Amino acid sequence: MTPSVHPIGITRFAAGQSRQLTDLLSVEEPLEISIRYGMNLIIKNLSVTMRTPGHDEELALGFLLSEGIIVNFGQVIGAVQEGPDRISVILHEDTPFDPTKFERHIYTTSSCGICAKSSIEAVRVENTLGQLQQEWSVAASTLHRLPGLLRERQADFASTGGLHAAALFTPKGKFLVMREDVGRHNALDKLIGHALQSNVCPLRTQILLLSGRASFELIQKAALAGISFVAAVGAPSTLAVQLAVEMKLVLIGFLRDNRFNVYSEAERVEA
Repeated sequence: MTPSVHPIGITRFAAGQSRQLTDLLSVEEPLEISIRYGMNLIIKNLSVTMRTPGHDEELALGFLLSEGIIVNFGQVIGAVQEGPDRISVILHEDTPFDPTKFERHIYTTSSCGICAKSSIEAVRVENTLGQLQQEWSVAASTLHRLPGLLRERQADFASTGGLHAAALFTPKGKFLVMREDVGRHNALDKLIGHALQSNVCPLRTQILLLSGRASFELIQKAALAGISFVAAVGAPSTLAVQLAVEMKLVLIGFLRDNRFNVYSEAERVEA
């Protein structure tokens, strides 16, 4: 049993009968993310997110990159887990941070990472990587295999049915790494945080696979991490497609049942 799964007693009704059983649920708990910055290590609370416990440091680092607070792991001294539901990232004193640009205290639910932001202008973070157009391509036959490879590794999802996943693959379809969370944006932040710690950002030569839909925020996070090829099992949103086109990022949706749709940069997908 992992920390992300919790057993609970239930009564199940089926075929006109009831039984007492044990069900497994995905754990959801708050995490407060803060930073310490400047010569005096001033503390700034940034966000409270509802997440699945585990890989909290990766989650915090991925969040900082997604918010444009850091651009690489070299700007970070380390992280302090100040309690089971609190983590603080310590920035190097020469890492620029303007607290006036971060006056809002973001409350992030597990289902939506941008509920506190009101418009595309407010949510678009300055992108330092530019357009993400790449020369390499991926075969359709490779893409068809990816959801199955992901499901094979989703042990917690198999137990609960309640976790989202984000995974990285090579252009040839080799599995690299995966993270799960009750929040789809948290799963991706954890994945990006892992890449930052492993010193492999920007992720210019990897495929990102999302276990659910492709929202604007997920495409934004991918773009800030340098990812130029995103495939989702679910549907994309209009703003997700708009940003993918703008960034010259491949966006694929409905990748399941041996089919998929390509919404941008279709020339990088081989029949």
